[in-house]
Amino acid sequence: MKILCVNAGSSSLKFQLYEMPEEKVLINGYIEKIGLEDSFYTIKINGEKIKKTKLISNHTEAVQVLIDELFENKVIESLEEIKAVGHRVLHGGEKYADSVVITDEVIQDIKDLTKLGPLHHPGNLAGIEAMMNAIDVPNVAVFDTAFHQTMPAKNYIYPVPYEWYEKYGVRKYGFHGTSHKYITQKMQEKLGKKDINIISCHIGSGSSIAVIKDGKCLNTTMGITPLDGLMMGTRSGAIDPSIIEYVCKESGMNVSEVTNELNKKSGCLGIAGVSDNRDMENAMNEGSELATMAFDMFTDRIAKYVAEYFLELKGDVDAIVFTAGVGENGATARKMVMDKLNPIGIYTDEEANNNTLGFKEVSEGVISRSDSRIPVMVVPTNEEIMIVKDTYKFIA
Repeated sequence: MKILCVNAGSSSLKFQLYEMPEEKVLINGYIEKIGLEDSFYTIKINGEKIKKTKLISNHTEAVQVLIDELFENKVIESLEEIKAVGHRVLHGGEKYADSVVITDEVIQDIKDLTKLGPLHHPGNLAGIEAMMNAIDVPNVAVFDTAFHQTMPAKNYIYPVPYEWYEKYGVRKYGFHGTSHKYITQKMQEKLGKKDINIISCHIGSGSSIAVIKDGKCLNTTMGITPLDGLMMGTRSGAIDPSIIEYVCKESGMNVSEVTNELNKKSGCLGIAGVSDNRDMENAMNEGSELATMAFDMFTDRIAKYVAEYFLELKGDVDAIVFTAGVGENGATARKMVMDKLNPIGIYTDEEANNNTLGFKEVSEGVISRSDSRIPVMVVPTNEEIMIVKDTYKFIA
């Protein structure tokens, strides 16, 4: 049974076609710069990567490109072979604690929640509507916030007037839930039990940490939007909220413009001038003081949240897990974080850390010393397979 996974952004569309229940990837692709004159896309099939340039004006055209490539690469002979489509959707608010088959009501809910996901929901919706118009099969929404809905109120309520929560839905929702859910399930398999306590560190251009108690999310770093929490590639993470009003008055920018800079021009990019962890590390090695400071700030904040969550679990932690782009490939960043956690008994096995990388033969394993209080592991994430699994269960 073939299931299609779609992740549509404001100007991009990623897709993977799976054969289920074998969980075999038949083809994947990434369509970029939708709506721009220099739009292009990349297809990966049978170990080969193919890049093509094509003017793609909107998501409807992007979906047609997707379909054309499925036929051209002979992964399908008929659209009827595709039995369902799973979509990543950023925000499910409080209503959606699990994935759901998309109906008119669900689409309206996603539109209503755009106020909480203004950067992501227009693209999410464009991808959903284009896909539903192209293929008459069940479409499933897999919400990035759903996994975090098990948080207790004390962890998701902000210390602001309570009526803000009641009237406006102001609360912590958390994101990267599909990734943290995948890591939780993988660790349950590895540890051979359901009631695991782990600290899941999804570290990439966007970063968040989730603390899992008894197999469920207890707390997480991102808030009402993905801007909160850790310092990231271009996002500031947690800052004094008074900064926004102050910069508005000083610069003449409005709130939206300042918020845009906090999302797209801050974090590592704001300090070091580069957002990619590899570029920042190279600049640091070349003697850049700002890159060195940014790298220190970036790893400081990861270590601080891990230590906070260690206390939240009262020291009863089965494992600390690194995942996502930097978590899987950033040996230097991992070591700096772990060194900062020496006071709670975390020590790096430097050989294991240097050899456990996503692009090497060994992509997962323990990277802490045997005398560490808690094992630290690298486990590659796979958000796409979680989307496909959730979609498959509705039609299997």
